[in-house]
This record gives sequence, C-alpha cells and structure tokens, in this order.
Amino acid sequence: MAENSTSNSPTGTINDETVDIEKGRKETFGKGNAAAESIEEGVEPSAPGQSSPEDQEGEDVEYTKDFGIIPIPSRLQYHPNKSFHFGLVLQIVFGFASTFVVANLYYCQPILIPLSEAFNVSYSQVSIVPTLIQAGYATGLLLISPAGDLLRRRQLILLLVILSLSLSVGLAITSSFRAFEVLSFFVGAFSVTPQILLPLAADLAPPAKRASAISVVFAGLLLGVLIARVISGIIAQYSSYHVVYYFAIGVQVLVLFDIYLLVPDYPSKNRHLTYVEIMWTMAKYTVTEPVLVQACLINLASSASFSSFWVTLTFLLGGDPYNYSTVVIGLFGLVGIFGVCMGPVVGKFIDTLIPWYASLLACICLLLFQAVQVIGNGLNISAVIIATLGLDVFRQMLQTSLAAKLFSINPSARARLNAIYILSLFIGQVMGTSVGTKVFLEHGWRACAGVSLAYGGWQIFALLLRGPNCGRFTWIGWEGGWEGRIRKVDNQTQQNAKESGKRETSESSRSRDGSAVADSTEKDAEKGEDGGQRLR
Repeated sequence: MAENSTSNSPTGTINDETVDIEKGRKETFGKGNAAAESIEEGVEPSAPGQSSPEDQEGEDVEYTKDFGIIPIPSRLQYHPNKSFHFGLVLQIVFGFASTFVVANLYYCQPILIPLSEAFNVSYSQVSIVPTLIQAGYATGLLLISPAGDLLRRRQLILLLVILSLSLSVGLAITSSFRAFEVLSFFVGAFSVTPQILLPLAADLAPPAKRASAISVVFAGLLLGVLIARVISGIIAQYSSYHVVYYFAIGVQVLVLFDIYLLVPDYPSKNRHLTYVEIMWTMAKYTVTEPVLVQACLINLASSASFSSFWVTLTFLLGGDPYNYSTVVIGLFGLVGIFGVCMGPVVGKFIDTLIPWYASLLACICLLLFQAVQVIGNGLNISAVIIATLGLDVFRQMLQTSLAAKLFSINPSARARLNAIYILSLFIGQVMGTSVGTKVFLEHGWRACAGVSLAYGGWQIFALLLRGPNCGRFTWIGWEGGWEGRIRKVDNQTQQNAKESGKRETSESSRSRDGSAVADSTEKDAEKGEDGGQRLR
C-alpha cells in the first residue's frame, strides 16, 4: 500500500493519513495496523513509553539529564519504544513519598503548645500555623499541581521535594515566629508532590490495574496524616519541636533519593500549551465535564462527612458516657491504619468492577455506617469502633473508584482533573469541620451524625443522576443501560473519547484556519475511524 495515499479500491484498504483524535491538535501518519491502532486504542494508553496520541507531543524529545545538569539513570530515561512497569518497587516508592510529603501538613498540630512556649506567643497566635499550612496547600493544589500536564513529572517532583525539604530546614532552625509562619505557608504550597504522583500512577499503570495504582497513593496520603501526628507527638514529648522538623528533613531526603533512583522520566504531555492555557482549560473543565462535576459533588459530601466524624470524635469520647483520656482518644486514630492497609485490596477489587458500581457500593455502605452512628455512637463504644472501621474502608473505596473513572475521560489532562477533584475534597473538609463542630456543640452527637447521614444521601443522589455507561458529555441520563461488563464499558469509554477528540479537533481547527479547514479535519477523522474499523 502506498504511503500517504487514499485507496478507493473495493478491498477496503484504509487511508494512511489519520487524525489524532485524542489531542485534536495535529496530524500523524502511520502504516497499516499502526494507523488502525492509533484510531481504535489511542484513547487509553497502556503505559508511558508506549506511543499513544497523548504522548505524541513529547516523544521526539529524549532527555539524559535532570534540569540539564544531573544525569538520569539510563534505565529511567524515556524512549518512545520503551515502557515502564508500575511494579511493587514503584508502588512502595509512590506510597512512601506520598506518606512523608503530605506529613508536612500535620507535624505542627500536636506541637502547638511547645511552639507557643518556644516563640513566646499566645495560643490564639500559634493556632494560625495549621491554617497557614492548609492555605498554602490549597494554593499549591490550584497553581502548582496542574503543571503536571505541562512539565516533565520527574523533574517537577524532584523540584517540589527539594523546595519542601529546604523550607523544612528553615522551620527547624528559625527563631522568628513571623518567619515560621511564612515558611509554614510555603511548605504547604510545595507539599503537593502526592498530587503529581497520583496522575502519574494512573499513567504508568495499565487500565486493568489503574485503580490499584491509585489506591497506593491514596493509602499513602491517609497514612501520612496518621504517622505525622503520632510521630510528632511522641518526639515532642521527649525532646524539642526542632527534632520533629529534623525528622521531617531526614525522611524527605530519603524521598528525594528514592525518586531520583527509581521514578522514570516521562516527557511533557502538552508541550503545545502554555501555563495560562493549562489554567484556562482547568477552569473550563468545571463546566464542560459532567463526570468531573459529579465526582466533585460526591467527593465534597464524602469529605465533609468524614471530617465531621473525626473532628467531633474527640468531643464524643471525651464526654459522657465515655469520659476517655486524651491518650485513649488518640488510640482511635490508629484504627484508621486498618483502612489504610485495606487500600490496595480495595483497589484490586475496584479493578474487577465498573467504577460506577464500586462507587455505588461504597456510597451504600457509607450510608449504613452513618446510620450506625445515628443509632449507637453515644450509647456503646462498639458502635463507634464499627463506624470508624467502616468509614475508613469505604471512604477509600469511594475516593479510588471516583478517581479511576475521572482519569479515564482525558489522559492528557489528568493533573488538571486531579487538582479540581482534590480541591473539592479540601473544600469538603472545611465544610465538614465547621458544620460538624457547630451542630455537635449545639445539638449533640445524634444531630451531628444525622447531618453526616444526610451527606450520604447527597452522595447517592449525585451518583444516580448519571448511569454507569453514560456518555462523557451527558449531564443527566442513563443511556447505555446497566451493562456491567468491563469490556463493554471500555469500548464505550473509547467511543466517548473519540467523540471528544472530534469536538476538540473541530474547535482547534476553526480557531486557526476557519470553519472550512475544521470541516475538512473532521472528515479526515471519520475516514480514519472507518479505516480502523475495516482493518479490525
């Protein structure tokens, strides 16, 4: 078959010139089976390193040095014909990095009194430190983590860890409270490494194991919250607060070396975009992507319920009828480790289901455990333990299943989608903390648990607005029916991505060359799809 020519013979030979439907930004030229594969399977790359539409922008560029100075180990250097396996070692590295980077946000919480004494400030003054760290983290989520769709992830991760590590040195040695406040804000802003690792894990893992990969990072995030508070409290009990931050420096050095030695390089996925365009498209997704909006609404309610439970748990266990000591109350936080340990198991289970069904199961179970709270939280400690275990496990299942579905809608925009998704979680935490505390103090534990039960109903309602096989751009509906086979839904996902590619191709072409060129581009895309189907 001649190259770059269209066959009109009745044998059904395909047109070698196909439109890159995933990117919608340029044309690619292939031969025979490669052209058909580009059309049929380009919407879901199996791993970085394999040629796929979203990788086209960066695959011509191979780097041998980080930041143009530090050599990249040869086994980690990117090559178009080389794929990286998201095996056990990488899973451990991703989990370890997520745990001890996100821990930066929580080291300060158990040591506020020692900080107040060391800097000679009031409790009200020192209480602003956790707020500044969380505000910095929100800033980093909004302004830094979307850069994962623009820059090389390995270098971005290394830079963020170097910055958070350097700022932690400042926290350990400064004698000025004002400097401590400023440094705290920037430590929070640069501690968004897990939000770069999360989309990267989705890229590295094949679609059949994507939920498992995502669950590893989420497990690291939850473990980081627990470990930071426990370690910080223990160290401060027997030493000074300075040692807490020396510990933070040490583990971040380990994270830095692990990332340098084990995380593969991967080119930019959107080299044709600028940072301003990245931010603009992220804002656009909030009104053009029904899957994203649905996931955020569910995540918002789930996060609010979860935060409300943990914040008010101290009041519940410290008052009648339990009257537990602070030490005993702290031990309940360790129950959360069970949920963390179940994370990878939950991820593997989700890999066998359609994400929508995993989300539905998680929502129903969360609703049941919220009902346990309403009935028995203030009556028997067993109800509290059961609710704690159930909320931990199924909250993680819900987060992972929503993220798995979210990352399938546009592989080249995973960092932006994740940034919006995690921002909804952050907003939910703030809402749950404020509302839960107010309701508990004014109306008691049962009313507070009732609010969480209402959050559970909100989650199910938002999920049922769109069916399991709904098209990507359908806001409300059940098109596609109840089909639950993964193969069937994967085909539907690919078709949705193709439709999106056509839409983006049309818009891009009109902005550059006018509507006539856009029409021509769409026709070329249709020809390529027809050719791919004939070859199949």
